[in-house]
Amino acid sequence: MIVCWSVKGGSGTTVVASTLALIRAAESQRGALLVDLAGDVPAVLGLAEPSGPGVSEWFSQSENTSRMTLQSIAIQATANLQIIARGSNLLNSDANFGELCSALKTFDLPIIIDAGCGIPSPDLLAHATSSLLVTRPCYLSLRRAAQLSAKPTGIVLINETGRALGKRDVEAVVGAPVTAEITFDAAIARAVDAGLLASRLPAIMSKQLAAVA
Repeated sequence: MIVCWSVKGGSGTTVVASTLALIRAAESQRGALLVDLAGDVPAVLGLAEPSGPGVSEWFSQSENTSRMTLQSIAIQATANLQIIARGSNLLNSDANFGELCSALKTFDLPIIIDAGCGIPSPDLLAHATSSLLVTRPCYLSLRRAAQLSAKPTGIVLINETGRALGKRDVEAVVGAPVTAEITFDAAIARAVDAGLLASRLPAIMSKQLAAVA
């Protein structure tokens, strides 16, 4: 299970998580599952906004009742990729992510989680095989990253021209290795804006994320 997260909004976490899920879905005969805890996955993949229940509704049901299964709320995004949307409710701070991870194991699929902005739940990180901090070489982002109480297992660095900070600076501040670097490319932004990321995944994106997929 790969968990993607950031410390500052606009870092590209959802695009990275969605791309990783598309790569794994293409490589696995069983497909893959993308869990959206941030709320932007459908838009990035060019899908209509889900109207049914999502993770937040699943959490809101008492575990002592006949809770809906995660399989019942999964949406087929592509031929090989399923997503579980965030839902319309707020995710409570007391949500049992350990229970969510146990339920996700029933899918028996490669799982990627877009955890959005902020340090993910300790239970989520404990079940993850890989915890990826998505960041730009931005002073404000690194200022927040320097104060992290939980360290990622790797960093996905979104490189931008003109930045004074680089890979070594990011690794020194975060205390984790940069395991993938993505060169900012207008083709990626155009694919997302046109809702074509799922059908026309830019080759540069999939190539640069292949090492962590």
